[in-house]
Amino acid sequence: MLLSLVVHTYSLRYWLPAAVMLGTAPAYLLTWSACRLLSALLPARVYHHLDDGIYSVYQSMVLFFFENYTGVEVIIYGDIPKTKENVIYLSNHQCTVDWIIADMLAIRQDALGHVRYVLKDGLKWLPLYGCYFSKHGGVYVKRSSRFNEKAMKKKLSSQMKLGVPMYLVIFPEGTRYNPELREVINDSQQFAAKEDLAVLKHILTPRMKASYIAIDTMKEYLDAVYDVTVAYEGTVDSEGQRRAGPSMPEFLCKECPRVHVHFQRVDLKDIPLEPAVFRRWLHGRFEIKDKLLAAFYAPGELSTQRLFPGQGRRSALSVMQTLPSLLLLAGLTLPMLLTEVGRKLYVKTWLYGTFMGWLWVNLSP
Repeated sequence: MLLSLVVHTYSLRYWLPAAVMLGTAPAYLLTWSACRLLSALLPARVYHHLDDGIYSVYQSMVLFFFENYTGVEVIIYGDIPKTKENVIYLSNHQCTVDWIIADMLAIRQDALGHVRYVLKDGLKWLPLYGCYFSKHGGVYVKRSSRFNEKAMKKKLSSQMKLGVPMYLVIFPEGTRYNPELREVINDSQQFAAKEDLAVLKHILTPRMKASYIAIDTMKEYLDAVYDVTVAYEGTVDSEGQRRAGPSMPEFLCKECPRVHVHFQRVDLKDIPLEPAVFRRWLHGRFEIKDKLLAAFYAPGELSTQRLFPGQGRRSALSVMQTLPSLLLLAGLTLPMLLTEVGRKLYVKTWLYGTFMGWLWVNLSP
C-alpha cells in the first residue's frame, strides 16, 4: 500500500505538468489562429510581433514547470548579453530537455518569443505543434542526401525579408549522445577518423550542413553565434560512469538538481565561410565542448559537485516571469472544459487542427 502510494506520488510529479502543457494546446492554438486572422490585413511584421508574444507566453509557462516547479539550479559559465541579438545557438545534444535549456537562456535576454528551431523532419507529425513550429519560423530538415538546402535557404531568407527576430537553435550532432548506444558513438568516431578529424569521446561528430547554410544565408543578418555546452548533474552512476541525460519525465520528477551551461559568444567575423574551413572550425568548437565535458565527467570524489572550468554563477528565474503565463493559459482552457460546447470545440481542435496541420506542413514548400 505504501509502495503504491509512493509510486503514485512520483508519477504525479510529471503527469500533472504534462497534462497542463498538453492540455492547454487547443486554447493556445485557437488564440494564435484568431490573432493570425485578425492580423491578415495588416503588415506581416505586425503578425510576427504578435506571434512572438504568444509563443513567449506558452514557453514561459513551460519554464514554470521546468525551472520554478522543479527547483533546478541553473549554473551559467560566461556572460550572456543583456540585449537581444539575432543569433544562431549551437549546442551539444544529449536529451529532450536540451530544447528547454535554449528557452532558459533566451528568457534571460527577454528573447523567448524569438526562439526558433532547426528540427528533424519526423517532428512535423507532432499533433498541433508540428505545423505551428513551422509557422513560427522553425525549419524541418532531413538527414544526409535527403537534406534540402534550397528549402532551408528559402525559409530563412523569407524570415529575414520580414525582419523576424532570430534566435535559431541548432544541434549539429543531428541526434542525441547516449553512452548506452555504443554503435551510434562508434560510427561517429569512425567517421571522424576517416575524415582526419579529432575523435570525440563525450560528444558526437557534428554535421555541418544545417549550421553552415544557416550562417552563410544569414551572415548579413546575424549578430553572433552562441556556442553552448550543457551538462546535467545526476548523470553519473555509482561506478563513476556517465549515463544518458535526463528525459523530460525524469527532469520534471526533480532528478536533476543542477544544470551547468557553458556559454560563449562568437562574433560572425571570426567564423570562416569557405565550406571546408567551416567544417574544421565547427569540429574545433566541438573539440572544446568535448574537453569541457571530459572535465565535468572526470572520475573523482566530488561527483556531486561537478563543474565546468571557470567561474559559474547561479541564475535564478523569478516565478513572476512564468506564473502569469500559466494562469493565463489555464484561464483560457478551463472554460472550454467546463461547458459542453467548449468540450466539443476542444476535441475538434485536437482532431481537425492536427489533421489540417499535418496536411499543411506536408504540402507547403
